[in-house]
Amino acid sequence: MNILITGGTGFIGKELRETLLKAGNNLVIITRNPKKYEDESASNQRFISWDDDLASAMENVNVVINLAGENLFGQRWNEQVKESIYNSRIDSTRSLVEAMRSAEKKPSVFISASASGIYGDQGDTILIEEFEAANDFLASVCKDWEEESQKAGKLGVRVVNPRIGIVLEEGGGALEKMIPPFKFFVGGPIGDGKQYMSWIHRSDLVKALVFPIENEKLEGAYNVCSPNPATMNEVAETLGDVMNRPSFFRVPKFALDIVLGEAAQPITGSIRMQPKKLQVTGFEFRFEELEEALADIIY
Repeated sequence: MNILITGGTGFIGKELRETLLKAGNNLVIITRNPKKYEDESASNQRFISWDDDLASAMENVNVVINLAGENLFGQRWNEQVKESIYNSRIDSTRSLVEAMRSAEKKPSVFISASASGIYGDQGDTILIEEFEAANDFLASVCKDWEEESQKAGKLGVRVVNPRIGIVLEEGGGALEKMIPPFKFFVGGPIGDGKQYMSWIHRSDLVKALVFPIENEKLEGAYNVCSPNPATMNEVAETLGDVMNRPSFFRVPKFALDIVLGEAAQPITGSIRMQPKKLQVTGFEFRFEELEEALADIIY
């Protein structure tokens, strides 16, 4: 198939591209700096700019996968950062939908990312796809992001929104920040440790992103996480066990609030998702248990 991808050069996108190329697909990747990836261009993979004719690029595309968005972590969310986080998601999605509208031939499916943050901090509540969106900043971003992508549905395109949990893999995501302290015997849980983390191994995430292409019953939002979310205490303890390190140097919530302010919320808030739609449509996880996932990543 011919597949167009945004966010295809990032932590998730690189793995997604490898998987799709191995399966024999042809890829078009939209990026801010195509020249940076000239060495990776080939007959089955090319890089274009957001300033190029997206409608023309869309003409022969079967699938669009949209992962574009400014990084949420590593800085305080002042008004300028919030605006960048919001616009990077909404504007890119709007541009893709407009390109579909202008193209004579539309893609069959639009896989446009969302995030677990749409639910907000919900404590121990088990969150399935029917649960309402929260009212905080990140939830509002996700809600508008999904709504923008759903406009493609009026063009006859099937739209799905993977609500992605905390992605686990080496070299990025949550583990990039968590592993170094454990290596130096000063690792431990973040916050009070009772908050739930809806995690997913990156390889399962990639499978879940590709899953709607062949599974036409899957529409709208679907949760992308292991069926077994873990509390932060459990995550830290399991990571310590896998690395043969102790886990008792807790990072208190107030310290994160001082450093990150509102941006600490995705780390200290509790989101206990269940991947109900994936389960009922026959998706098979490779890594359902946290210990298996972490052992695969670290060894």
